[in-house]
Amino acid sequence: MTVSPSASPSAGSTASAAAPTAAPPGGARASGALLVVGFVLLSLNTRVAFGQVGPLAPVAGFSSGTVTLLGLLPPLCMGLFAPLGAFARRHYGAERGLFGASAVLVVGAVLRMAGMAGLVAGTVLVSLATAVVNVLVPVWVHARFAPRRVGTMMGVYALSMGIGSAVVAALVAPVAQAGGGAWQPAIGIAVVPALLALIGIAPQAVRRRTVPAPATATSGAVRRRPVARTALGWSLTAFFGLQTLMFYTTLAWLPSVLVAAGVSRTAAGTYQAVFILGIAAGGFAAPALAGRRTDQRPHIAAAIAVPLLGFAGLLLAPAAAPGLWAAVLGVGLGAAQSLAGVLYVRRGTDPQHVTALSAMAQTCGYLVAATGPALAAWLHAATGSWQALLTAFLGLLAVNAVLSMRAGHDPR
Repeated sequence: MTVSPSASPSAGSTASAAAPTAAPPGGARASGALLVVGFVLLSLNTRVAFGQVGPLAPVAGFSSGTVTLLGLLPPLCMGLFAPLGAFARRHYGAERGLFGASAVLVVGAVLRMAGMAGLVAGTVLVSLATAVVNVLVPVWVHARFAPRRVGTMMGVYALSMGIGSAVVAALVAPVAQAGGGAWQPAIGIAVVPALLALIGIAPQAVRRRTVPAPATATSGAVRRRPVARTALGWSLTAFFGLQTLMFYTTLAWLPSVLVAAGVSRTAAGTYQAVFILGIAAGGFAAPALAGRRTDQRPHIAAAIAVPLLGFAGLLLAPAAAPGLWAAVLGVGLGAAQSLAGVLYVRRGTDPQHVTALSAMAQTCGYLVAATGPALAAWLHAATGSWQALLTAFLGLLAVNAVLSMRAGHDPR
């Protein structure tokens, strides 16, 4: 894959067209390789810290309250701090914003080893940094890989997130057991990918700064309405918010749903791993298939229909094929998570517009998602079963099929 290091949202078309012939081929290839390596290292690190607590809790003896708090903080903070991504791009540029977020993430990863208070405070910092990265990655992809590589790179982003989370999640329990049950060394594993991400993104922060050109009296940026006053903004927000609510709720409660249906705890843990693998597969496939299309409505429909099948299976015959339902849910919900990034890039008309769409959808979406696991627990306690939750999810998917279609195309 060849990536042009010279494309810039503020550069004229003549300069952009001439750059590939003016630059030495070897230098262009090296710059493109650095760009891709930095992107992959950043992507690998983005969700590492969030996948540590679940497998570590039984070994470290974390209380249920601690696990609930550490599970609630990431989506809540990513919603609250998503507007910082727009601020960082406006004042520092996408690359320097990503570099700054990576530095904060390293600090947060280190702080998480400093006792329980440090674990909570560090999780907030890591979540803040991740919120900025979430907003800026679609902007960066729009500026550096559009139009041909948008889907591929957003797929790489999702797949790398899944791989990084899975590898670290698999290591934390053995490391804690080797340390006599001490959880700090296991938590400290996250420092390594955080440092690699900081190193990987550093060359881009030095070489390039994607900031918006000054607005003119005739620019589209002046005439564009705020995204919160557009059907597109709210359609994107509905798609991402409702799918993310179901994603985080399923991530938290799928094993409990399966155990209640008669599946053993050991098997339920295995099916949770199947669910996570499905997330990685769907997260890569959806943007790779949707990125080059001008109309993503079929892909939105598929990202809604696949988890609808999974939730219907859990509702009607949970013990008949639990592995299948877990895989189907992972593919569908994972696809929706990464497809949203493609939608920001494809519907945005320029980096400023992409930033605004991404920030709005993620601010509202993550705040909505943060309520999901707690509301699921309340609904289960009130009804004594998981059927009401699964039925509610089927209804939410049907509603989302209507609300999110505007996000999939540009009406003529």
